[in-house]
Amino acid sequence: MGHADRSRELAGLLQLLHRARDAVSAEQLGFIIVNESQQLLPYRQAAVWREGLHRHVAALSGLAELDPTAPYMQWLSRVFRHLAEPGAPDAEQTSRLIVADDLPAALAEEWASWLPAHALWLRLGEQGACLLARELPWSDYERKLAEELAHGYGHALLRFAPRRDWRELARQWLRPGRKQRRLLIAALLLACMPIRLSVLARGEVAPQDPVLLRAPLSGVIDRIQVQPNQRVKAGDALFDLDATSLAGQFAMAARERDAAQESFRASAQLAVTDDKGKLAMAQDRAKLEEKSIAAEYTGLELQRLHVTAPNAGVVVFSDRNDWQGKAVTVGERVMTLADPAHVELAAWLPAAEAIDVAPGGKITLYPNASPTESYDAEIIRVAYKAEAVEGGLLAYRLQARFVGGDKPRLGQMGTARVYGDWVPLIYYALRRPLTAARQWLGW
Repeated sequence: MGHADRSRELAGLLQLLHRARDAVSAEQLGFIIVNESQQLLPYRQAAVWREGLHRHVAALSGLAELDPTAPYMQWLSRVFRHLAEPGAPDAEQTSRLIVADDLPAALAEEWASWLPAHALWLRLGEQGACLLARELPWSDYERKLAEELAHGYGHALLRFAPRRDWRELARQWLRPGRKQRRLLIAALLLACMPIRLSVLARGEVAPQDPVLLRAPLSGVIDRIQVQPNQRVKAGDALFDLDATSLAGQFAMAARERDAAQESFRASAQLAVTDDKGKLAMAQDRAKLEEKSIAAEYTGLELQRLHVTAPNAGVVVFSDRNDWQGKAVTVGERVMTLADPAHVELAAWLPAAEAIDVAPGGKITLYPNASPTESYDAEIIRVAYKAEAVEGGLLAYRLQARFVGGDKPRLGQMGTARVYGDWVPLIYYALRRPLTAARQWLGW
């Protein structure tokens, strides 16, 4: 082939690509592919196949309108589907030389009725394919020239490609093939991968075996002697109750005791000379003992109004101004005496996200004030009944002891991750949606 022939072929190729780019519709582009490509490549019949949600024969050479029910159209559609199967030999190639023997027997029997002996199958990108058929075999040069032309046609066809919706994408991914099978196996392995089930809960560093300091009597708190989180020693003053009423009762009881003492003394002197005075002395003695016991009891109650620390530690309570002047009842907790060196973790597991936890399970605290630190703990107690917590939510109280050398500061709060059993990844991902679906559907 001479230089002039190559120049004409190159000019013809450029002209066809220019015509393809100028096409205003997919139908016009299909007409150019099946009819005008004959200016560059000699063939007798041509057809265009479109991929997508509705796979179909889009254009035939020599025909302006297509009848999908025609026998030729139906046979040609089956041929294109067979050639486009992902598992078919050489399915990923840009072009393929096709003869009747390359097709299944059911399709090969009708080849001579519809197409010449030799066909060239060309891929038009992801949008479809083109089939050119003639009596003579295709040369390697013609095949390369056709591949270049098909590449340009495929690029031009992208302009008219419909937007992919979820149905088309799902169909493409679910279409059987080697790649899909590998992805399915990988997805199954990933779904079965074991992962530790865990939930988040509100956590707080609480004292271990704290001493509860309660109001010894009903009354009004007169004065708080310490500050919140202050260290104290054994015997240090903590708080006092108002002694006005009890001090008056003690003064009255003391005066009554003194009066009974004087009456008993007079009766004792009279009993020395008068036998009748002995009976009066016995009565005054009983009255003196009664008044003495009352005065002594009132004095002891007055001393109890002054509360001191039973041992060393840190006092934990809210603002002292919230307590001074507040009326309390006997036994009401005012503050807690804790040892900062002996702390534990208290966590509240939401009832809506409860998992199977038991003593010995693992829990990790992530303090709010220390985002780079974490503390591991071991669950020692789990409440069997949920209780209302802050925010009106129901939660199970968990208590855990810290493991390791470092321990967080008393009163520190954060988020606790409670760990459960090992479960498949798909269960971990679908646990909450399935729970919500059961609650909504009433399974």
